[in-house]
Amino acid sequence: MSTTHGSPAASGKRRNGGDRGNGGSNRRDRASAPRDDAWRPSANPWVIAIVVTLAAFMEVLDTTIVNVALPHIAGTMSASYDEATWTLTSYLVANGIVLPISAFFARVLGRKRYFVICIIAFTVCSFLCGIATDLWQLIVFRLLQGFFGGGLQPNQQSIILDTFPPAQRGRAFSISAVAIVVAPVLGPTLGGWITDNFTWRWVFLLNVPVGILTSIAVMQLVEDPPWERKRTGKVSIDYIGIGLISIGLGCLQVMLDRGEDDDWFGSNFIRLFAVLAVLGICGAIAWLLYTKKPVVDLRCLKDRNFALGCVSIAVFAVILYGSAVLVPQLAQQQLGYTATLAGLVLSPGAVLITLQIPVISRLMPYVQTRSLVTIGFMLMALALVYAHTLTPDIDYATLVKMRSAQSIAIGFLFVPITTLAYLTVPQRLHNDASALFTMCRNVAGSIGISLSTALIRERSQARMAHLAEHMTPLSQNYSDALQRNTQAVMDYAGQPRMQAMQTATGHLYQTFVSQATILAYVDVFAMLSIFCMLCIPLTFYFSPAKASGGGAH
Repeated sequence: MSTTHGSPAASGKRRNGGDRGNGGSNRRDRASAPRDDAWRPSANPWVIAIVVTLAAFMEVLDTTIVNVALPHIAGTMSASYDEATWTLTSYLVANGIVLPISAFFARVLGRKRYFVICIIAFTVCSFLCGIATDLWQLIVFRLLQGFFGGGLQPNQQSIILDTFPPAQRGRAFSISAVAIVVAPVLGPTLGGWITDNFTWRWVFLLNVPVGILTSIAVMQLVEDPPWERKRTGKVSIDYIGIGLISIGLGCLQVMLDRGEDDDWFGSNFIRLFAVLAVLGICGAIAWLLYTKKPVVDLRCLKDRNFALGCVSIAVFAVILYGSAVLVPQLAQQQLGYTATLAGLVLSPGAVLITLQIPVISRLMPYVQTRSLVTIGFMLMALALVYAHTLTPDIDYATLVKMRSAQSIAIGFLFVPITTLAYLTVPQRLHNDASALFTMCRNVAGSIGISLSTALIRERSQARMAHLAEHMTPLSQNYSDALQRNTQAVMDYAGQPRMQAMQTATGHLYQTFVSQATILAYVDVFAMLSIFCMLCIPLTFYFSPAKASGGGAH
């Protein structure tokens, strides 16, 4: 009689109410699961992606747009430049703390509600920053701005993950890439133009109309999926986890942001924060793995694709943010460019990335996604090798080409890495995964900025020590150059020989410093190139999947 189990009659009997008791309950559970899995938002998903990305774009832009306005802020507030930099530090500290625990707030408040709260509060804090009259007010408002802004990027990622089926996520992340990749590059250009033509206050006030429109659009279009609504409010508070994360990441951000100004580990202040950062981060990892209900679930990292994705995006962020600081710094400090013109060196690359990303997303269904990541790291390594052509008299067009070559590689990295990272992450861990992924990217970006600027100083000193061996009267080349320059000064300015020799010596010293600094930039670009090459083997450990939602094959 066992054959009747599979017969049409038996099947019809079960469909018409033959199940009783627990059997009926199981049937209802099975019926509800597919409805959750098949859920799609009422609004057009592409419109939702654009709206939530606009919110993230606004927040990412604020991490770099303020940099060029610091001298103007210091002047208006009657403060030193060093004191004004605390407006950056406070923002990064609060932002870094919130990123990994944003999933917790989304579970407590509901993801959509938390996202809307973050946008509105970020907008209000931007307005308060724009009207601040004292530096302490600006620092406090920037701290709050970073706190609420920290919830925008992870929630934007998780909303896109749940809004789109796996087959369309690659194209959806191409929209997200505009916020994550283009905003840090556009920030210095836009900030320089606003500061030069208006006032630094508009750097903050610009967020107000964008924030109002975005918050209204999110309230109208975005909705929580069924599985998110079921989890809302059913969360215990992990006070120890939140405390350890706050200490670890907060102290790390202070150390990274203030290290260059305070002579790194030569300062007791930096050493103290370094120790607190290590203790906080190590303690947080141990606690989150031990406790039953952690504030953020580290089990996401058991997924091989996600773990490799976090490592790859961290490398990507080090290069993206590090180079985005090095190129304008080189243009302003060594080539004498204005803040606006230095930003315009980056702009063609940003446009190139924007045009390239849709093409890459079109390729992903036809090419193994990990192959695109491999190509991206290879192109980035070659582009950084191309930076070896850097010279003290480099022109604007060559500098733009150099940056554009790096931008082409960037276009191959962000969308494929993000798609692969979430490829096999379970739906229930989307919020935690988004928080950890964004944290890896942002913390690595801060490390990239600090490491790049510190290496420039260290390599400049090393290059000067090496070149100084040739700056003595015992060197025939130096003696000949000094004689030529002395004669040129005598002929041009009509100075006596001794005075002309002093002037010529000063010119040679300026050339000496310029050459050493340019060689330092070449050295740092070479280090970043080696860094890229070392990451290429990691890409082969990703699942050999295409961006069609399929698994490894």
